[in-house]
Amino acid sequence: MTNPNPYQPIFILPEDTKRTSGKDAQRNNIAAAKAVAQAVRTTLGPKGMDKMIVDAAGNVVVTNDGVTILTEMQIEHPAAKMVVEVAKTQENVVGDGTTTAVVLAGELLKKAEDLLDQEIHPTVLAKGYRLAEVEAQKILQLIAVEIKADESDVLRNIAITAMTGKGAEANKEILADLIIKAVKSIMTDSSGKVVIHIDDIKIETRVGDSADKSELVEGIVLDKEIVHPAMPKRVEAARIALLDTALEIKNTEIEAKIQITDPVQLHSFLDQEERTLKEMVTKIKLTGATVVFCQRGIDDLAQHFLVKAGILAARRVKRSDMEKLARATGAKIVSSWKELTSEDLGRAGLVREEKIADEEMIFVEKCLNPKAVTLLVRGGTDHVAEEIKRAVTDGIGDVAAALRESLVVAGAGAVEMELARGLRSYASRLSSREQLAVQAFADALEIIPRTLAENAGLDPIDSLTKLRSAHDQQQIWAGINVFTGEIMDAWKEGVIEPLKIKTQALSSAAEVAEMILRIDDVILGAAQRPSGRPTPADEL
Repeated sequence: MTNPNPYQPIFILPEDTKRTSGKDAQRNNIAAAKAVAQAVRTTLGPKGMDKMIVDAAGNVVVTNDGVTILTEMQIEHPAAKMVVEVAKTQENVVGDGTTTAVVLAGELLKKAEDLLDQEIHPTVLAKGYRLAEVEAQKILQLIAVEIKADESDVLRNIAITAMTGKGAEANKEILADLIIKAVKSIMTDSSGKVVIHIDDIKIETRVGDSADKSELVEGIVLDKEIVHPAMPKRVEAARIALLDTALEIKNTEIEAKIQITDPVQLHSFLDQEERTLKEMVTKIKLTGATVVFCQRGIDDLAQHFLVKAGILAARRVKRSDMEKLARATGAKIVSSWKELTSEDLGRAGLVREEKIADEEMIFVEKCLNPKAVTLLVRGGTDHVAEEIKRAVTDGIGDVAAALRESLVVAGAGAVEMELARGLRSYASRLSSREQLAVQAFADALEIIPRTLAENAGLDPIDSLTKLRSAHDQQQIWAGINVFTGEIMDAWKEGVIEPLKIKTQALSSAAEVAEMILRIDDVILGAAQRPSGRPTPADEL
């Protein structure tokens, strides 16, 4: 039997599935990515503005940190999420430059949209962007300046540059010195290669004082209190035991029932529990330990015996803090109190409890050659302290990246202008259609100095014109002085950034732009659209 309607559509997807294809899909995705970039663009640079984000529970975050803004916004559009991943990658790899990476990705897609209108095929654009990114990375390696770990002035400028325009700006010189000292104290040399684990720098925030009262503790600060009020509050020349076990009577591993039929048996049972707890504390005391940090609980009776032994103790210390304590004091984390020996103990010049802003904290300080330290950051309010913490985190990431790679460049838009100039020269040597994509990549790079100028209230056209002229005269570090509006030598003015920020931002932004350009079909399953909510394609 013949089909009465040969043109009847055939449905192969569930009924509620929404599908967008061709140019509509591309434009939808590009629009979402551009919206993400626009959301953070005004936060870029020393004159960038802050965003206030209020979640459903009423919690307020005030920040100009790109990755924090994008994470708190809870973006749902699938293409927009891909751009947010760029910021997260930048944060994880370097710790700074998230806004730069996102703004660049958005601009690359904006320039690509113009070429799509001229019927340039997306695969040609993707290939051109790939060529441009490879060439840009080569140019970066050529212009980067090598530094050494003892060049404190350069490292200080890197930390200050990272914090300029953020909540910590008023005290950036003091904080920069603390950052450099912290990073250098945890830095190690492995086969001639610098190794820095920035997780070894713990950042604690406390409200109630100005940022200039922030301090570096050569050891670990724990947001804990001593378990018993009768324990010593201060222990000098401390011998520290780290226990990954409870100082309590354990329950049996299998389900068991103990039957007691007369008071004598009960008394004997309780006596045995007491003897066991006393044995635990006696064993700890015999090793020479004067301080105990326990990852699990400490029984009330065990606390009593610890008080009698003159031992300071804290319980339920986080695993991450236990590991930091081990690196700071040289102690070993022991999983059985029976196996604890004097060789497992760590050392600290002083362990003390101090009340800061109505909260007790334990300071493990004056450690000899600690490989984990704590930056205690102060702020007038919770929001201020948290924003200073984010700025300090950026500074630590930048200094660590500069020391690992030993290569730095100047900021203030100088690098992007030099890359744009080099890419235009490279594009002129190409004879295929990819030349247009390389030129578009070069134009997109200028969004960084343009945004710096706009955020400072300057005329972006005048600023870019002056910058192009300076770079044409081989002034590779010519950047924008956002405070005066003039062109400056960014290197001489101390606006310095690690090369890793630029290389990572370039590669991440180019890769996500290429991926989004190659998408020509978006299929949204029904499960993604709960009743009463717009589809991800309709919202950011």
